[in-house]
Parts: sequence; structure tokens; C-alpha cells
Amino acid sequence: MNYSYWELKEWFTNIDFTIVGSGIVGLNCALELKKKHPAAKIIILEKGMLPQGASTKNAGFACFGSLSELIDDLSSHTEQEVYNLVENRWKGLQLLRSNLGDKNIDFQQNKGFELCDSETFFEECISKKEDINNLLKPIFKKDVFSVSDNTFNFKKVHNRYIVNNFEGQIDTGKMAYELLHKVQTLGVKILNNITVENFTEDNTNIEITTDKITFKTNKLFIATNGFANKLLEEKVQPARAQVLITKPIKNLQIKGTFHLDKGYYYFRNIDNRILFGGGRNLDFKTEETSEFGQTAIIQNELENILKTTILPNTSFEIEHRWSGIMGVGNQKKAIVKQLSSHVFCGVRLGGMGVAIGSLVGKELAALINE
Repeated sequence: MNYSYWELKEWFTNIDFTIVGSGIVGLNCALELKKKHPAAKIIILEKGMLPQGASTKNAGFACFGSLSELIDDLSSHTEQEVYNLVENRWKGLQLLRSNLGDKNIDFQQNKGFELCDSETFFEECISKKEDINNLLKPIFKKDVFSVSDNTFNFKKVHNRYIVNNFEGQIDTGKMAYELLHKVQTLGVKILNNITVENFTEDNTNIEITTDKITFKTNKLFIATNGFANKLLEEKVQPARAQVLITKPIKNLQIKGTFHLDKGYYYFRNIDNRILFGGGRNLDFKTEETSEFGQTAIIQNELENILKTTILPNTSFEIEHRWSGIMGVGNQKKAIVKQLSSHVFCGVRLGGMGVAIGSLVGKELAALINE
């Protein structure tokens, strides 16, 4: 297809910054670039009709780590590294809220609850609770984790919960809409249904080849997270997360965000429904994919846990199922770095995109000033 003079002039000429990916990282990168370079011509390339990765497909947990997850992290990270992870996640959540406003993203701090499947596991976690609270006290000024009784009447779990008093939840559809609206209002152009195939660099700029057009840009920012290995040679592994949601349930009393089996399962209330995801640990190899879809082994187990643990005395119907692609690695810290004179990346969010996406986007934009 031959584009017109007007199209080439307006959309593909004299581009200062091109961002690949219109998720939370890419949009926040655009916001920060516009703030520091208001006259810059910025374009965002998105391969989907909507953001294709995890930003609008996740469960909307405004979380920063359950107690068992942080305990587990200490086995492969230093105390300072775990502290830094939580601090950055908390800073990222505050940045998200201040950028968009709590009402606009339906932020609710209904607390997080970790469910333990045995007395032994519960006691193991509780034995480290005070240490973790003390480690995080400089960030939160109060104890993050406490204990409460089984007020939601879940079955097949310990009769006491580990409570994260600072955990919340958001509507990620509203979050994405607000971010898209904000950057477009500032004059950032977003092109959807366009896939970047490769790019080449010379001394002055980057030539980007897509499935629609080839053009040049001064700087390139890659914010494709779970799809990063299609363009970059970085240590980012795609990880699929499968999710389902029920039809509305009358008089649903469950309220908050919930973690089960060390966070491999997670559920929450939304619009009188239960949104439930996880199960990647049932079949890690198959879920190491950038392909969307569902598998019987995981979907069957999600339904089984819904019936036997979460809603044992309540009839329900599944209304919808979907999946999202995360970017993970052997370290929890995101990769935010300059790759060459004109290329930068902010990827590997490790399933914590809601928490750190805003901060990673801001840090990614700041790289051109370093």
C-alpha cells in the first residue's frame, strides 16, 4: 500500500521518539517524554487493536507481594534487594494513583488476604511475619502483615488468613482508557494493529520495519514486556496467565484481593463477580508461551477450586475466559536500560505491571537524559 504525502508527513516524518507497546509502561514513558520534551513528535506502535500484553488482561491487583512470596524472594535475593523491590512497587502504585486519580481507575484498598492450605504452611509464614514487617516498616511506617479469622467461609484452607493491610485493587480497563486519553490529549499518536518486525541503527537514527510501513525515528523505546524476546536479546521469558470470571452472583460477600498457594492462584471481587486466575504452576512448560489461549488442565482446576474452596455453598456460572502474557526472569527486578545509542528498553515486569509499570515507564523515559 502506498501512503499519501499527507499521511507520511503527519505520521511518519521527523519522529523524535517511537515507543513499541501501548501498555502501562509504554504509555507512562510517553507521558514522561512529553513532560520533558513538550515539542517532541512521539508515536506509539501497538500490534493489537487494544494493548496486547498484560496491562488490560491482568487481575487488577494493586499489590506488592504477599507474605509467602516475600519470604520466598529472600531465598534468592538479599534483604536489601527485596526491600528495593517492595519500595519500587509501592512508589509505582502511588505514581499510578497520582497520575490518574483513584476514582478514574476505581482504586479500592480492601486489603489482601493470603489463604494457607495447611497449619504447617501458615505457621511457617507467621514465624517470619515480624521480620518482614520490620524490614518494610521504613516504607509503610506501620506493620504491613497481620492475621485475621476466616470471615469469608472459604473451605479447605486454614481457618486464619494472613492480611496485607495496604493491598488494593483497580479496574485495569479504566486505567488503560485514562492513560490512552491522557497521552493522546498531549498530542502523542498511537497506531494500532501494526507489528514491528525489526529495526536497524546507524549513527543518526533508527529505521523501523513493520508489517505496514518502514520509517525512521531518532530514538526507539521498547516496552513489550512478555513479547520482548521477539525484538531483543534480553533475559525475558514469556509467561501466560489464564483467567476466568463468573456471571454476577447475588449477595456476594467476598471483598478484597486473595492469594492462594504462594500466589500461584489469585482471585478478587469485581461487579458482584469473582475473577479468578492462575494455575501456571500446573504446567510451567506449556505456559512459557507468548500465544494466547486456555488449557483444560488449568481451566478445570480453576473451576474445581471455585467449587470446593472459594464458593463451596454458592451456585455460579462462568461467563468468560481469557489469558495475558507476562514477562518474567530469574530475577524480580525489571530490565530498564539503554541498549545502544538510540535504543532503550523497559521490560520484564514479573507479573507486577500494575505496581511498577508507571515507575518503569518514567525511568525508561529518563534514560535519554543520563
